[in-house]
Amino acid sequence: MAAQTKTAEPTVVNGINIDDLVALIDDVKREPAKGKTNWHVTTIWQGQARSRAEIESYEIGGEKVSRRFSIDIDEPSELGGSNRFANPQEHLIAALNACMTVGYVAQCAVRGITLESLAIETDGEIDLRGFLGIDPAVPQGYENLSYTVRIKGNGTKEQFAEVHKAVMATSPNFYNLSRPVVLKPALVVA
Repeated sequence: MAAQTKTAEPTVVNGINIDDLVALIDDVKREPAKGKTNWHVTTIWQGQARSRAEIESYEIGGEKVSRRFSIDIDEPSELGGSNRFANPQEHLIAALNACMTVGYVAQCAVRGITLESLAIETDGEIDLRGFLGIDPAVPQGYENLSYTVRIKGNGTKEQFAEVHKAVMATSPNFYNLSRPVVLKPALVVA
């Protein structure tokens, strides 16, 4: 009689496969080049204040991975748009919140903390006098963003404080928005 091989089920916490995450961390520790990623988005004007961002792939560890997504963007009617889609500021804040959400979920998962709920509320003010070029002394964008994390699970307050600190230290979009990022513009006129 042949022995049956039992395969171990992956450890999953908060929907995150911990075994895969730990394997990725170990791979990147051994070979840092495996941790290099490249992200590319092409945005095409769709008329009025609408645009569509197209994602076709990204790279991880030097390998191209196909993935196709479209993100439609617009402005409210009061800002010249048709109010059909979220505007660039809402996408920016949503990207910050989504990036931090992944961080909270993963940081909790690797600590064995099961989440019941997680919500991040972020807001900020932009004075249109800067954007509209009315007053050069007025900043064109946010001077600050405020966010509140509402988190519930089987962790202690101390554990959640540790997770919060880890997310702020490791979230790419928290990093991107909390420090100057060098932009390298190029204009090609057809």
